[in-house]
Amino acid sequence: MATAHAEPNYIGVFWWLLALTILEIAVIYLPITKLFIAILLIGLAMSKAALVALYFMHLKFERLTLGMIALTPFVLCVFLILMISGDIS
Repeated sequence: MATAHAEPNYIGVFWWLLALTILEIAVIYLPITKLFIAILLIGLAMSKAALVALYFMHLKFERLTLGMIALTPFVLCVFLILMISGDIS
């Protein structure tokens, strides 16, 4: 028998996503190196993706194994990018 979970606060998640989007726009105009801007933008995008996955895809309320299945493609992507980064430069 499945147990019911509380309804997520979708409006709260919306405001967090909006704040992170505004922060991404602000990061573009910072007087720092392009590499650091790229790192910040990637980090902000990953946090937004995590919010969407946790609340809108309901992974926060699922078992750990389903979360690991969802996380596996991300880990493989990072691994592949690190492996070909030497060939790119």
